Amino acid sequence: MHMSESVRLLVTGGLGFIGSNFIRYMLLQYPDTEVVNVDKIGFGANSENLREIENVKNYQFIKGDISNPHLTNKLVKDVNAVLNFAAETHVDRSIAEPDPFMKSNILGTFAILEAIRRFNESTKYIQISTDEIYGDILEGLFNELDRLNPSNPYSASKASADMMCLAYHRTYGLNVSITRCTNNFGPYQFPEKLIPKTIIRALMNLSIPVYGIGRNVRDWIYVLDHCEALSLVLSKDKPGEIYNISSGNEVPNIEIVRRILEILGKPEDMITFVEDRPGHDLRYSLDSSKIRSELGWKPRHTLTSALKATVKWYVENDRWWKPLATEKILHPTPWKITSMPPLA
Repeated sequence: MHMSESVRLLVTGGLGFIGSNFIRYMLLQYPDTEVVNVDKIGFGANSENLREIENVKNYQFIKGDISNPHLTNKLVKDVNAVLNFAAETHVDRSIAEPDPFMKSNILGTFAILEAIRRFNESTKYIQISTDEIYGDILEGLFNELDRLNPSNPYSASKASADMMCLAYHRTYGLNVSITRCTNNFGPYQFPEKLIPKTIIRALMNLSIPVYGIGRNVRDWIYVLDHCEALSLVLSKDKPGEIYNISSGNEVPNIEIVRRILEILGKPEDMITFVEDRPGHDLRYSLDSSKIRSELGWKPRHTLTSALKATVKWYVENDRWWKPLATEKILHPTPWKITSMPPLA
């Protein structure tokens, strides 16, 4: 798919964190691109994420649920590509309430694949997946051919969706690709996630909850680097392929929290260790040599510069996050909380 041509994209879940950043990125980089954004505005979505482009002529928003086949069948008929960001994403909530994760992440994906199969087989489909489907790895890196070993309902639902996508490629010949990215961070990330939660709680002078002793390692990638990778997959990928996307910024959670506090000039004694998450994966690590060598992608932002930019964005955009910073969202876990002061 040549992005220099006029392309019509269907983006599902485009009011979420990564989806909204991707839409903004594509409209800025490729002004002739048309984007149809469908989102049910569920948990984690926010209409404010794309408020500034509501009146852009080549952007259209439709409120709806992708698991509704009547809607999905209609939407795929006149688009060149579908990028499926729509998903319930937070591990904590999947442990407390798995049902919506099964419905959105599995049945939603199935509805899109069926719509493409029945009404527009030439449509390119990109499934936005996650590194969490591989499970944790103490040493080394996961590549695209490694066995999937999800550890929680969220990652299991995403792994199931990936398998459905590959089956539809093999059985029906659909033009399907899968991307699996590491932990994203950046502007517009919902406050339930570690980095925005830490920033917001620090700005509110509240203690910073860290699971266990904070030794769990994640590979952090700035959301704009992820968006650039997705645009390359859209234009240069091969059908049926899987692409790992990672930056190589492997840092323990406690270190991420400390760096944020240092940027904000806050003391480390704000950190409070809380009961660890059940089945908490120790380390995620992806080998992204395939997308680097085959599609020519590499991240442009360092962890230090991106983290500073992210902290600056939250400091300057409290009008965005204050309505979201409720007691339920900012607490660390739905099952048990220890050593936590009440919210002010």
